[in-house]
Amino acid sequence: MEDGTEADADRLIGRTSAASSSAVFHDRSLQQGIMGRMEGPCMCTKSTDDIREVFDFLEVLGSGAFSEVFLVRERETGNRFALKCVNKQHLQANKLENEISVLRRIKHENIVGLEDFYESHTHYYLVMQFVSGGELFDRILERGTYTEKDASHVVRQVLEAVSYLHLNNVVHRDLKPENLLYYSQDENAKIMISDFGLSKIEDSGLMSTACGTPGYVAPEILAQKHYSKTVDCWSIGVITYILLCGYPPFYEENETKLYAKIMKAQYEFDSPFWDDISDSAKDFIRNMMQKNSKLRYTSEQALQHPWIMGNTAKSQDIYHSVSEQIQKNFATWKWRQTLTATAAANHLKKMQLAYSGPTLHGQQGFVVEGDLSPTDPENKRPNANLEHNGILTSGQHANQAATMETSRKESMTSESEREEQEKTTMCSIM
Repeated sequence: MEDGTEADADRLIGRTSAASSSAVFHDRSLQQGIMGRMEGPCMCTKSTDDIREVFDFLEVLGSGAFSEVFLVRERETGNRFALKCVNKQHLQANKLENEISVLRRIKHENIVGLEDFYESHTHYYLVMQFVSGGELFDRILERGTYTEKDASHVVRQVLEAVSYLHLNNVVHRDLKPENLLYYSQDENAKIMISDFGLSKIEDSGLMSTACGTPGYVAPEILAQKHYSKTVDCWSIGVITYILLCGYPPFYEENETKLYAKIMKAQYEFDSPFWDDISDSAKDFIRNMMQKNSKLRYTSEQALQHPWIMGNTAKSQDIYHSVSEQIQKNFATWKWRQTLTATAAANHLKKMQLAYSGPTLHGQQGFVVEGDLSPTDPENKRPNANLEHNGILTSGQHANQAATMETSRKESMTSESEREEQEKTTMCSIM
């Protein structure tokens, strides 16, 4: 696998059971921050002078600006895990503290979770489960047949995990298809939620930091207003929409217009793509993508909806239509560009002019990540040549596409070069 973004690396890691070692903290400030917020069972940090004494390194899974993720084999048990290695020199202490605090607090069968944590003089090591079943869209494309019931089953698993998170006062804040992985290659493998880099432990009930991926964030986040756990429910509504038609609910040629549509919850069930989809599915989406967050379904309410309970989801095969649209709109998502925090902040500021109502002033350091939504010159349906989540490939955004293609080509190194890079990277963390 070629190197990806920090978020791409996070997506590839999961739960484990690792060998024990002496529990010692070298970084007292990080220890106090993590332990002070931890509410789940105690998981002591294990000190190691050489992580290779605990694990055999098999391959590089991904890397980001501050960490690398490796597939490793535990020497004591022979079990395989994913190991996230964070260099202390480049550490964003508060970000790591938050991620670890969240992961230590939760344990659910549909959530990729932390089970061990090592520390050396130079690195922190998060030992996590290796989730090997692949991503949601890839599995849909491989199926050959696909129905509303299949989509309902996926969404129910996500809702069960999110309901658990919310009951434990954890908000994910970056739910999207790329963060939904299959546990294994088995046909009936369960869905796992990954990437808790933007998650938040929120006991007060309200948050204000603008973060997430633009195509999936709730209107109140774009409006820079206080928001609650129901932002996750909005994201699940967007995911459900995509699962039933193969393209996203919001698409515009202009970023500002795109955000305006999201903030107005302005989407349609386009014909012919939605003609055979049940009214119950559409009702579920409307309740999840309710502009007024106070009227929006909670995760608990969503679990009681007839479509989620399997009573009204159709068994009609929609594979051809959905798979065709997924391939047109999402097939090349792995080469997507990330919308930087600065760029997102600028776009969001533009939206203040179009939004009537109080906003949070003085906001700095937006944590919005991701891409722009797909567009269609006629605003009727997604363009077949668009990048995942909307890297625009025509008209005034041709330069963006050219930049993306250049980045893609630069990242496509030969196998021998990748092997050499892996050796160099492994040496650098040990």
